[in-house]
Formats: sequence, C-alpha cells, structure tokens
Amino acid sequence: MLPIILIILAAIVALFLVAVAMQPSEFRIERSVALRAPAPDVVAQVNDFHNWEAWSPWAKLDPSMKQSFQGAPEGTGAIYSWVGNKKVGEGRMTITESRSTDLVRIKLEFIKPFASIADTEFTFKPEGNQTGVTWTMSGRKNFMAKAFGLFMSMDKMIGRDFEKGLAQMKSVVETKTK
Repeated sequence: MLPIILIILAAIVALFLVAVAMQPSEFRIERSVALRAPAPDVVAQVNDFHNWEAWSPWAKLDPSMKQSFQGAPEGTGAIYSWVGNKKVGEGRMTITESRSTDLVRIKLEFIKPFASIADTEFTFKPEGNQTGVTWTMSGRKNFMAKAFGLFMSMDKMIGRDFEKGLAQMKSVVETKTK
C-alpha cells in the first residue's frame, strides 16, 4: 500500500511542477485613468518621489515605514528606498527615464518579502482638458512567482492597488487644479 501512495504523491508533485513550468515567464499589469489636469501637473506627481505619499496605495499601510531619498531630487536619477512591515516589505525605486510631458520610467527592486525586479512605467497623454495616465508594471516571473500565480492573480492583486493609487492621484491632482 505504501508504494502506491508514494507513486500517487510523486505523480501529484510531477503534475504540479509541470503546471508551474507551463505558466508564462513574464507578467504585465496595466491600469489607466483620465484626470482633469494638464500633463505637467500630473507628471509632477510621479516624477518626484516626495509627492507619492499623497497618492501611493502603499504609503499608508505602514505609518512607521522608514523612507529615504537619494540621487536627483526628481526625474532621472531620483531614488526612493523603503523598509517597512510585511505589508510593504523592503525595496527601492529609481527613475531611469523622465520626459516632462509624456513618460516616467522606473526600475522597481523588491528586496523583501521576495527579491525581484520589475519595470514600471507611467505614460501621460493629453486629451483636451484632461490627461490620460497609464500605469504599467512588467517583468519576469521566477519559479516561485509562477507557482504563486497558480493560486493568486498578480493582475487582480496589484491591479487593485494601481486602481486605488490612480484614483487617489486623480483626487490630489484635481483638487490642486481647482
């Protein structure tokens, strides 16, 4: 009886490993919103990490989070690092490209709870008296991220945070431009 149980367990493990291996090795999460404000006002919210506290969906999850800013005060070369509780973890963001009217590109490095690197991009498109903002995160998934993806949707989890952050950014920017 024991050999049969071991064979069944081995088959289950093998099926699980195959299912994980067949998961996509890249991810992309994207959300958009339109804000009633000129593009430079909207870009300023993203281009200066000091402004993120007002709209970031993660800023209020840990009131005692340690934050630091290095490099340029804003734009290309600006660096923001944080160390917080298990809800926010530890990481670092570096603005790698900044164009004042249409793009802010960020290298996002998570240290804890899981080490990973992702590319984050904010694009801005003037549309009449509004600015369309698209927030995108993309990167590669390692084996653990693929396994996690079998049980939890990164798009749904992080997408909700993006939606919340964009709604908060909309509120901040539109309040300032009234």
